[in-house]
Amino acid sequence: MFKNKFNYHLINWLALLALLYIAFSNINLWLGILGKVIQVMAPFIIAFAFAYALTPFVEFLQRKGLSHKLAVAITILGAVIIIVGLLVITLPLLYDQLSLLVGMIGDITDSIDSKFHINLGDFELKITDALNSTLKDLSTVISSTTIVFINKSLSFISKFIVGFVAFIYFLTDMDKIHKWIKNVTLSFSKRFYNYVKCMDHELGNYLKGLGIFMIIQFFEYSFLFFIVGHPNWLILGILACLTTVIPYFGGVITNVIAIIMASVVSVPLVIATVIICLIFPQIDGYVISPRVYGKTTGVSPLITIMAVSVGGTLAGMWGIVLALPAYLLIRTTYKFYEDEISEGVDKIKEKVS
Repeated sequence: MFKNKFNYHLINWLALLALLYIAFSNINLWLGILGKVIQVMAPFIIAFAFAYALTPFVEFLQRKGLSHKLAVAITILGAVIIIVGLLVITLPLLYDQLSLLVGMIGDITDSIDSKFHINLGDFELKITDALNSTLKDLSTVISSTTIVFINKSLSFISKFIVGFVAFIYFLTDMDKIHKWIKNVTLSFSKRFYNYVKCMDHELGNYLKGLGIFMIIQFFEYSFLFFIVGHPNWLILGILACLTTVIPYFGGVITNVIAIIMASVVSVPLVIATVIICLIFPQIDGYVISPRVYGKTTGVSPLITIMAVSVGGTLAGMWGIVLALPAYLLIRTTYKFYEDEISEGVDKIKEKVS
């Protein structure tokens, strides 16, 4: 009797909408919990990401005839040498350029104030304080014999050690991790295993391409700004490298900062900086990036901008960084299960109608 009176499909939809409303109305709570979990797991997440990214190099060495242990040892040693070498070379230069930048901040804010009538007094104080704090930390790093630095950095050092040990274990046992994932996914179904394998391929290609592109950006823009005589060439190279993780907007941020810094030095430097900022991003976008990424992304600029905007709105800076990988995973999932999704949508339409 009641079965004929109630539309159970409608009730199920209402219940689902109610659950979604409760979830979204408490979005700040869930994001706060997620943030704490990420903060605790950050050393392990970063360690796994590095191990995951360097696994192809280990496999390359094994294909050349080296044993697994020797290939892992060479990879770890090479990574340590490169990181330590870059730090030894760049930290003193970075300290000198940051010192120069602190002296330029006043000229930059005065120039913006006179040209655009924008009062940047509070901003000047904040950025100067931040740069002075960074300089103080860098000076203690460069003269790392001080006990003060060790005491202040104890938390960071402990996290670094945990992360580095985890990185070694992850890189050594990556084959076992792959086999474990294969066995677990195959226990569900062979199709689910193929889906995870497809996701691994897409994400692996993206991360590998991103890493290579970041290195290219660092050396490319450091060299370009160095040869035109930009006083902050190393800072700009580092910025170009780091902001690569923010599609489209990251390069714009670096270019704007480069032009503002050049504006207080000389007109010829401004012209040279503008030429670099106009020409080389086009070369990066149409020549270097397609060759590095290949056809792994194929995401239109409009979709990328929308993804970055949504990610930034939902999760701030982390959302901006993870927006494109998240979109790639969603797109891969849809393409892999396109037929099943279409059939499910058709069934829902039939039941609702």
